[in-house]
Amino acid sequence: MTRVLEYGRKPAASGQAKSLVIFLHGYGADGKDLLGLADPLAPHMPDTVFVAPDAPERSVMNPMGFQWFPIPWIDGSSEEQAAEGMARAVEDLNAFLDTLMDEEGIAPERVALVGFSQGTMMSLHVAPRRPARFAGVVGFSGRLLEPEALAEETVVRPPVLLIHGDQDDVVPPQSLPEAAEALQKAGWDEVYAHIMKGTAHGIAPDGLSVALAFLREKLGID
Repeated sequence: MTRVLEYGRKPAASGQAKSLVIFLHGYGADGKDLLGLADPLAPHMPDTVFVAPDAPERSVMNPMGFQWFPIPWIDGSSEEQAAEGMARAVEDLNAFLDTLMDEEGIAPERVALVGFSQGTMMSLHVAPRRPARFAGVVGFSGRLLEPEALAEETVVRPPVLLIHGDQDDVVPPQSLPEAAEALQKAGWDEVYAHIMKGTAHGIAPDGLSVALAFLREKLGID
């Protein structure tokens, strides 16, 4: 049985919802941590609804925040616990996405996922394995998990934009080219990348600007 994800929502500024952006937060954070990004994005995406769910589990390391799944080198969990946690979180997220799109009345081709850190890991895992292709995926400061399984398990290949700080001391910057290479090997023809100079584990203004341009293009916003 899937767990129901609580979420925050910022309605379309125009009052007409034509597209949907879903933020997936990082380990130990919550939906509100990323929903604030809607404030600088919304004026340029007036017909877009922004949604940010909380991950399904309370964080072991930060009880005030949430986690999509345990991370062994951070919380001391086992690899088996991490794998089981991720598999369950994937089911939860897919159920949430299905319900949300139905409630909002927005088709997959008008939906984009924007992940940060562990949220990027979830985005890059879930989006290619869904039955219908999303408009795009933006992954900040994350990595691609299980790259060896990607080619066999891929169903759709949404455009992907990878963004990473070159001073990231949480998720190594090398994770970006590794993910890009794995996606290309698995048949992606739209993989884009941007390096945020002098940026640690976070989102800099230049990275957000690149993400905005990508989202506007892929969601068909004039």
